[in-house]
Amino acid sequence: MNEERDILRQVRAAREDMGAADAFIRTYMPFIKAETAKFLRRPPVEGHDDELSIAMIAFHEAIQSYSQVRGAFFKYAAMLIKSRLIDYHRKEKRHSKIISLETPVGEEEEKSLGETLSDGKDHSEEMTLREATREEIQELTRQMAEFGVSLTDVAENCPRQERTLNACRKALYYAKEHPEILEELLRTKRLPTARLCQESGVQRKTMERHRKYMVALLLIYTNGYEIIRGHLKQVMKGVTEK
Repeated sequence: MNEERDILRQVRAAREDMGAADAFIRTYMPFIKAETAKFLRRPPVEGHDDELSIAMIAFHEAIQSYSQVRGAFFKYAAMLIKSRLIDYHRKEKRHSKIISLETPVGEEEEKSLGETLSDGKDHSEEMTLREATREEIQELTRQMAEFGVSLTDVAENCPRQERTLNACRKALYYAKEHPEILEELLRTKRLPTARLCQESGVQRKTMERHRKYMVALLLIYTNGYEIIRGHLKQVMKGVTEK
């Protein structure tokens, strides 16, 4: 507990002072390198691997965006680093593929580059994304269990009507704008239904009927579940990151 308080103190100091931020990053460079190595599946080389720079930027981003409602700082930072590295690789892959598929292969070959491609998929990237997604789902499943909620509960408790889904969107948006709601959820392990309904204008019976679904959504928006949030954006359009 004392260690957690000390980390929180360092994060707050780093957020307010650039010198403290630089010192904090230097102190935890082994952590940043370790997270980068997990992604690369080899130790990163300073001055050579752009991924290490991306990881350092993501760590600094974690300092700026962290709050206690997101859980342990280093777990949040690790998830953010992995998310940013995945985004970086996706962009790099798209950029590297800007080449005509009609380009001949070799000086006297009749086949074009497009004809030599197998299925056009980057299987290593897919594997990395699947692994990262699986880790997020496992962590979310573990955290939801503390609230007595399972993935099956969430699926069965999901709103089926557009009107109800819009109400849940409204409540989620309000909670995102008021971190104390999320803090109360994590502290008490109970959805603050009364306040959430009163302040967001959502009917209590709607909130109670979809309590488990709302608990899952709020947890997703507290602890750096970047990949899962990306999927949610496609489902819950209108709830945007601030």
